[in-house]
Amino acid sequence: MAKLRFALRKFTPFEKALAECFADYKKLNPQAPDIEFVAMDLEELHDALFEQKGLQNGDWDIVHINTDWIAEARHMNGLTPLNSFLERKPIEGGTESWVESLMDLQRFDGMLYGLPFHDGPECLVYRRDLFDDIQLQEEYSSRYGRPLYPPTTWDEFLSVAEFFTRPEQQLYGSVFAGYPDGHNAVFDFCIQLWSRGGALVNSFGDIVVDQPIAIEALDFYRSLFKSKRYLHPNSSSYESVAAGDAFARGEVAMMVNWFGFASWAHIDDQSAVKGRVDVTSIPTSKGDAAASLNVYWLYALAAGSTQKDVAYDFLQFAVNAQNDKKLTLAGGVGCRYSTWEDREINELIPFYSKLAELHHGAQTLPRTRNWSQIAHRIDSMVGQAIASNEESSALLARAQQTINELK
Repeated sequence: MAKLRFALRKFTPFEKALAECFADYKKLNPQAPDIEFVAMDLEELHDALFEQKGLQNGDWDIVHINTDWIAEARHMNGLTPLNSFLERKPIEGGTESWVESLMDLQRFDGMLYGLPFHDGPECLVYRRDLFDDIQLQEEYSSRYGRPLYPPTTWDEFLSVAEFFTRPEQQLYGSVFAGYPDGHNAVFDFCIQLWSRGGALVNSFGDIVVDQPIAIEALDFYRSLFKSKRYLHPNSSSYESVAAGDAFARGEVAMMVNWFGFASWAHIDDQSAVKGRVDVTSIPTSKGDAAASLNVYWLYALAAGSTQKDVAYDFLQFAVNAQNDKKLTLAGGVGCRYSTWEDREINELIPFYSKLAELHHGAQTLPRTRNWSQIAHRIDSMVGQAIASNEESSALLARAQQTINELK
């Protein structure tokens, strides 16, 4: 029997947890085929699954796919519905083991196309040791005339980021993932829009970036990158994992990033900030409700796989409660209720209990088959804003035109 091939999101905790998971699976099922894990960055993974037709041509048996891409994959018939597999060999605890917000985006017309692998909405991740430091608190209060605490508004965010930017100490107030991969800069733009009370989609279901509140959002975001007062100098070249690495190295006081990078930095033995991390809601404009984004990763079966039964057998093992917990202990974010409520996990990561709160009100991106194309157009607009002095209104109008052309 040929090796199974698994296309996965490149991230050390994922790779470590899955390798250990498969080793445990092989002990229980020595007759099972071996597996080849191929870890890829976001652009590389999307290319392998979609542009190279890997979901359909048999290149892969199991894939990591995020909820940004699920409608595109379904439209091209690239994934295998799991319903019949779940009926023949149910997963531990059934599909009720996950909160409904982690089971909805991969469901189309009653068919389920993936099982939750890794979760963690965007939040403000910060170094508790810096914010709790008495001397720093006094220094901040003296300079800005207010107490030092994790910012709740974007104006406070600027003050705190400026205060902690100390290049001579290799410390920066914040970091954003500005690498143009069609993902994190897009997420950041959406959060800037939502946190000001705006909406990405209008009442007719159209994506609208050319709107007055988006000018304010884009102006604010580009100003962060253009100034040397707030951000890690490599922000423009960092994607989300690299930004998380910088935080774990102790180079950043706070960042808007995925919950998983907070838990990883808090527990990993190689982290310079181990045991000194906390999370809270993302800043907003004054009076606006907290904004967050929920994008999650799935285990899925590629439609072109010729070993679907064997591949599902491993997935059925991989999503059990024990392995979900082990993923969390490795630095990922398990998705089951049982992991969220686990005493050991909550003692090790005290802020783990905030997951449910962060999920409340977290928004999702439009579930449309051409979202990847739309996202790259928004990403290009953000990149032009950072690199040029062209008016945001003109950039947004041009981006809107290119988005409308996709209809």
